[in-house]
Amino acid sequence: MTVHHLVRQGARVPQLTVLLLLRVYQRVVSPLSGPSCRFYPSCSSYAVLAVQRHGVLRGGRLAVWRVLRCNPWNPGGVDDVPPGRDSVHPRHD
Repeated sequence: MTVHHLVRQGARVPQLTVLLLLRVYQRVVSPLSGPSCRFYPSCSSYAVLAVQRHGVLRGGRLAVWRVLRCNPWNPGGVDDVPPGRDSVHPRHD
């Protein structure tokens, strides 16, 4: 393993931690409250996709903005996660 590889793997620890917490929420907490999201995909699924595509900071910001918009005064509907930079120019490592 190279130093570059180890640094990249270490940088993923926060992202993997956030994704684990979101999955725990989806499996444990969400079933107790029932379906209540006004959007598709659900807010927690949106958060998972946002963190996967954009990382913890930008993806987290997108997820928080989505949750703030999920309220009785918003009609909801389809709200896809914006594509990440890699979707336009995929990296080939």
